[in-house]
Amino acid sequence: MADEQQFIEDGLQRTQIDEFFADELGRAGYGGMDVAKTPMGTQIVLKAEKPGMVIGKGGKNIRKLTTTLEERFDLDDPQVDVQEVEEPDLNAQIVADRLANALERGWYFRKAGHTTIDRIMEAGAKGAEIVLSGKVTGARSRVEKFNRGYIKHNGEPAEDIVDHGQGVAVMKLGTIGVNVKIIPPDAVLPDDFEIYDDIDVSDYVVESDGESVEELLEGEPEGESDDETAEADAESADVEEEVVEEAPEDFEEVDVPDDDVDEELEELDEAVDEELDEDTEAEAEELLDEMDSEATASESASGETASDEDSDDEEGDDE
Repeated sequence: MADEQQFIEDGLQRTQIDEFFADELGRAGYGGMDVAKTPMGTQIVLKAEKPGMVIGKGGKNIRKLTTTLEERFDLDDPQVDVQEVEEPDLNAQIVADRLANALERGWYFRKAGHTTIDRIMEAGAKGAEIVLSGKVTGARSRVEKFNRGYIKHNGEPAEDIVDHGQGVAVMKLGTIGVNVKIIPPDAVLPDDFEIYDDIDVSDYVVESDGESVEELLEGEPEGESDDETAEADAESADVEEEVVEEAPEDFEEVDVPDDDVDEELEELDEAVDEELDEDTEAEAEELLDEMDSEATASESASGETASDEDSDDEEGDDE
């Protein structure tokens, strides 16, 4: 069987056992239970306002409950232990059952809710919440809440610190669900803190073995001393001397260019510039000659056309 399926079956069995105890031990002030499976069997711890009624005369009731658990819920060797609830007003299950009984007897829901939550806070609780859901006054269902003090709704504290209790009031118009949450007075919340007056802070300050902040600021910054600095300089000098000694004595001479190279480069640049100038001048002269020849040709052509026109005019006059 998978782990998830096993968890579901264990939770279902626990809920069924809780409902069974609530029905059988309602008059004894049933306040919840704790179930723990051990190698020797199943250990069940019952919380009740009246333990005597749970045990019965000569242990008759407790034996009957044990037999029913074995036959009905298939528990291995159940061992039932009964504990008395010291403060019933701080037990959410007992408070929920009382409030449901008050509603069934005809108490107005608002009066019953305020009276119950006031009793819880007077018992020393850090916070409480009562939620009534159902047809509290008419044909339409609604939800009524009563809050006092500090209450946690989410997170791990809501599961571990807050005590939950549920009850049902059967009315003529329908059932009313009763949900009660209580934070007991000895609960330690993760956001709790304490403020003390007239306390000497020096008693709680831990003295450090090192220097104080003022002494560190006044003194020189931590670093190497003069002796250590001198030794480091000496070591570096020795290293440099060794490096110089290890350098090879024989090495090839490299010819370094003289100033003559620069002069030769300048002469070459000048010669190139002169050649470029000569070529440019020659090209310019050729272009000018071509332009002159074209202009002469165009002039001669225009003269011939003009002479032809004059001859035509003269022939017309003769006619």
